[in-house]
Amino acid sequence: MSIITLTTDYGLKDHFVGALKGKILSQNKEALIVDISHHIDSFNISEASYIIDASYNSFPKGTVHIIGIDIELKEDNQHVAMEWNGHYFIATDNGILSMLIQKIKPQKIVAINIHDRLLPEATDMDVFVTVAVHIAKGGSLNVIGKEIKQLKDVTELQPVIASDANSIKGYVVYIDHFGNAVTNISKKLFLDIAKGRPYEVTFKSKKVKTIFAKYSEIETTDKQPSTITGRHLAIFNEAGFLEIGIYKSNTKTGTASSLLGLRYRDFVMINFNK
Repeated sequence: MSIITLTTDYGLKDHFVGALKGKILSQNKEALIVDISHHIDSFNISEASYIIDASYNSFPKGTVHIIGIDIELKEDNQHVAMEWNGHYFIATDNGILSMLIQKIKPQKIVAINIHDRLLPEATDMDVFVTVAVHIAKGGSLNVIGKEIKQLKDVTELQPVIASDANSIKGYVVYIDHFGNAVTNISKKLFLDIAKGRPYEVTFKSKKVKTIFAKYSEIETTDKQPSTITGRHLAIFNEAGFLEIGIYKSNTKTGTASSLLGLRYRDFVMINFNK
């Protein structure tokens, strides 16, 4: 059974997600369709890339991932399909995939060229669906596109390493359901630059000197729950990225987003002792 995942900024109020699934099933009744998220902020490629990065590897190899963010075909925004790390990704060459593949080189990337084979009224998503079903049935990328060697250079938010390697400047790329602020500083990047040195994480005039592996580890610093509940902290989350949160926060008492004022694109610094 072939798996096709969906990540879009369509939301769930309108008919778009249901219609999208209907189009897939019309071409492949056996497809197993899985929603990753339909609440990506409109046209937010950094958020989309993070969500895909955090989730794709939970699926079996060979899974096809449709990424429906900013998919309008334009001269500088071509449709692409990519085989990467045993998975297939269909998206627009708008930076989402460029941010994703910084860790591992793709096996193949093609510029999709089947548009003139579809009906004149076919939408951009119709193109994505046709390609996804073709791949899910075992079809070759060479049939639906011309191979290209690289994607468009990333122009969105990227971590910045100081020239003396004594700091990393990252940015908030996602606010999750709990109001936690996820940055684009990966644990791997942190370890590569830190080299065992003491450090300090600063954000919105706040500081922490320890990055925990999980939220409950803060309990080892103080055994009195009343003194640590509501305290700000930093962890490397399950996806391997630096996350700023409030211990045992909720939307009523306040979150990292509401209490600390952290928003998309806000910067977070990690400074290392020289």
